[in-house]
Amino acid sequence: MAQTAARRRRTEERRRRILDAARARADADGWDAVTTRHLADSIGYTQPVLYGHFPGGKTEIMRAVALEGFVELAQTCRAAVGGNRGRRAVEAVAVAYLDFAASHPALYEAMFQLPLDARFAQEDAESELREGFAALADAIGDDGDGTVTELLWAAMHGLSLLERAGRLRAEHRDDRVVELAARYCR
Repeated sequence: MAQTAARRRRTEERRRRILDAARARADADGWDAVTTRHLADSIGYTQPVLYGHFPGGKTEIMRAVALEGFVELAQTCRAAVGGNRGRRAVEAVAVAYLDFAASHPALYEAMFQLPLDARFAQEDAESELREGFAALADAIGDDGDGTVTELLWAAMHGLSLLERAGRLRAEHRDDRVVELAARYCR
């Protein structure tokens, strides 16, 4: 029993090292620079060990990083909302979301722009995706079919991409957030 627990712990530690190395490399040089050879070298293991943890290679690693990102985003949004309700909650979640996207561009790219083979907007969606969606739905009090939350998410995603590309006036961000919240809290 103790050997099994120790083996599981070592397996999880190696898995964590692989994901951390992938995220660090993507943060530094983009996802194109993340290769199984580089990851194996950076953590001191062979490629077969890496594939033992992630049989799907880089794609599976990016998916695992992205799913963790949804958990982080949900936690960030929930913490920002705190006890706020209505307009204040929407403003808080929008700022948290936009700040998250700006602070973690490689992670955000893995979450929303790279192919993930994840089941967005489906009944059997991964729990990490459902949790991220629920954090946004809770902020706006969407107890319907999720359409309103999808619109908020789409608006924030569009804003984050336009901000990142420098296509929006940075000095008007607060105004955009206030206007977005006003539209969801009429």
